[in-house]
Amino acid sequence: MKSRSTLAAWLGSLDAPRLARVLATRKDAAAAPEPRTVGELADRLQRPGSVALALPPLTLPCLQVAEALAARGGPASRDDLAKLLGAEDGEAARGLDFTLEALADHALVWPDGAGALRMASPLRQAWEAPLGLDAPLEKLLAGATSEELRAMLVALGIKPPSTKQQRLAALVEHHSDPEAVAEVVARAPAITRELLARRADSTAGQRQFVMFGSPGPDLEPGARWALDRGLLIVDRHRYGPARMPVEVALALRGPGWHAPFDPLPPSAQSVAIGSAEVEREAAAAATAFAAQAASVLAACSASAPARLKSGGIGARELARIGKAAQADDAVVRLTLETAYPAGLLGRDGDRVAPTETYDAWAEQEPAERLAVLLRAWHHLTLTPTQARDEDNKALPALAGAPPCGGCLQARHGLLHAAAQLPAGHGATTGSNLGPLVAWYRPLADSSPQDGTPFAALIREAELLGVLARGALSPLGTALLEDDAAALAAACGRLLPTATRTARIGADLTAIVTGTPSAPLASLLDSVADRETSGTASVWRFSTGSVRRALDAGHPPDGLAADLAAVAAGPLPQPLSYLIADTARGHGRVRIAPAACVIHGEEPALLTEIAAHRKLGKLGLRQLAPTVLISRSPLETTLAALRAEGYAPVGESADGTVRIEKERPQRAAAVPTPRKAGTGSGRHNAVKRTVRTPAGTDPNTLAVRLLTAPPTTPDPDPLGSGVPFGTDTEEIVAGYAKRLSYTDVRQLAHAVDTGTPITVEYVATSGNRTVRTLSRLELDPPYLEAWCHLREDERVFTLSRIHSVMPS
Repeated sequence: MKSRSTLAAWLGSLDAPRLARVLATRKDAAAAPEPRTVGELADRLQRPGSVALALPPLTLPCLQVAEALAARGGPASRDDLAKLLGAEDGEAARGLDFTLEALADHALVWPDGAGALRMASPLRQAWEAPLGLDAPLEKLLAGATSEELRAMLVALGIKPPSTKQQRLAALVEHHSDPEAVAEVVARAPAITRELLARRADSTAGQRQFVMFGSPGPDLEPGARWALDRGLLIVDRHRYGPARMPVEVALALRGPGWHAPFDPLPPSAQSVAIGSAEVEREAAAAATAFAAQAASVLAACSASAPARLKSGGIGARELARIGKAAQADDAVVRLTLETAYPAGLLGRDGDRVAPTETYDAWAEQEPAERLAVLLRAWHHLTLTPTQARDEDNKALPALAGAPPCGGCLQARHGLLHAAAQLPAGHGATTGSNLGPLVAWYRPLADSSPQDGTPFAALIREAELLGVLARGALSPLGTALLEDDAAALAAACGRLLPTATRTARIGADLTAIVTGTPSAPLASLLDSVADRETSGTASVWRFSTGSVRRALDAGHPPDGLAADLAAVAAGPLPQPLSYLIADTARGHGRVRIAPAACVIHGEEPALLTEIAAHRKLGKLGLRQLAPTVLISRSPLETTLAALRAEGYAPVGESADGTVRIEKERPQRAAAVPTPRKAGTGSGRHNAVKRTVRTPAGTDPNTLAVRLLTAPPTTPDPDPLGSGVPFGTDTEEIVAGYAKRLSYTDVRQLAHAVDTGTPITVEYVATSGNRTVRTLSRLELDPPYLEAWCHLREDERVFTLSRIHSVMPS
């Protein structure tokens, strides 16, 4: 309540423009009704979700200052904070003031009436051990008894006061003096000094944004001496090692230690470059990608890629699409991952096929097509061109991976970092922008497979024309401003209109500069084989490609006329000869569908049968005076002819007359029950066949199945009589479809009790691994856990867990 009141007081002291700026920086302000009072605004800004929304756009120094303030354990003056950060004067001091101003604009840090800096409580809770420091001594000793405090003071050589509060105050006063702490540590045994130095080292602790305590209930060697003097504290209510108070850690780090603080962004090597050069290169890259993306989706339209059983489009299908579209793997992945959220692709059973939206998209101009894909790329929560996982296994595309907020922040941070370069300058190489992205968006994720920070993301931006010559192109500027109209205008200015004619040469090639129109690309794809795709696309005619067009129903004359209509000049004579020669031999052999053949030695009789009106349902067709074909099966044809008074006989496959001899009907034998203890079960087991009663209507059976009551789930194995013992079991069972009931209970128990568990997991690449997991957090349909195989926090899909074993 005190923090809320001081925030309300600070907000009430702001002038109208500053208060409006604070509101504008809060992403949740637009989604919620306008606050009616300053107190209501203060309550909203103190919500945990509000802080989470404000964190992503913060720069590295903002997080560094917030972490340093959290390490103080309570309100701190600006001077104390500056001393901790080593920002007491010069450029660092000015950077600290600017950073505090930015944090105040987000209502994350603000001054109270006494001039101390306060932090929003949800943000303070983001770190368990900020700067590798634990809680203050007073907090760690809150549960200590008066006698324990007295023993610590005696061990330090201090006369204990009479009350518990006085003893705690005396101990805090002693440990707050770095010289006194250093003097005590100097008298410690060598093994204790090594332990304290290791625990106080800022690099020894975990330096993640959200930190976790490490397990280990046993005392380390040398810890007892430090525990007796309050240099280390054992928390009775927390599982883990002995904790070092923040006062002791800072004293051992020494007066020369400062918390990391980088107020200025890293300098990126840049060169002068004109806007015309940037636009020219961006136009070339965007034009090439638009043409290749159209080819990739056209290949998917011609043959929809199949999905893997584990989900996504595998490497084999990606290679097939790339070969058909003459595009490399990065372009194929980038196109598929942007086309799917744009609604151009959708799941169709076990395949991914273009949608009706794709048909309209394919008819648009290249600029309009590219704008759709760019908007989708700007909001992607993954890095599409990341083709390998942490095990260096190939990743499928469109695998439905969990959303990655850090990937989205990396993309937005790249645009922001590139926009900060001096006007008229571009980075010497795209990789120089990586450190800038990390400074502007410290929460961004970079692929572990990247040789340099954010290499895959930067390559994507260059492929799309968003970055050119190390500078932000007009396309990138429009995306940075999230202006759809400006993006459409930039695409229209940089990309040429679709090409509707092709240069067809005597070497049987067709060349199209720029992006071919949908009708032109469809025609050339049907009659020729694509060899290259990009700024210029090349098709080659061959006997096989022309025959493919004729097989698809194109008449020879119409095919030549269609090509002549799109040719930039007269149709070359070699191509005309190729079409004519291929058409001359096309269809010399024909294949007709037939279920059976009727033949005899009397042409008049077969002519009569072919003309019989009551036999028209057989689909008879006369191929020769003595040969008829029927589209009906042999048994049906025989019965129909005999019903009309003819006397046909059937033939076997080798041409001999088939003897029709009906077998006598026999009843099914009733199995005799086997008496207990007689014979082997393998030899005496009786096989039963379930038969559907003759004449039963399938529709009736379907209605009965649909209206049948649901099957009662298996009862709890422990005999409680309920399907699930806990809500967690029911949630896990709903998503982990491959797990048995016992495995579901075991996994749910591990989630509820926080115990480690071992699972058999199938990754998106199809790789099957066995992993030991701890710190389980259920977030259906995902399971967040610490993976001991990778020594990192990982997200697992519940449906990919195939079995569960005790750890």
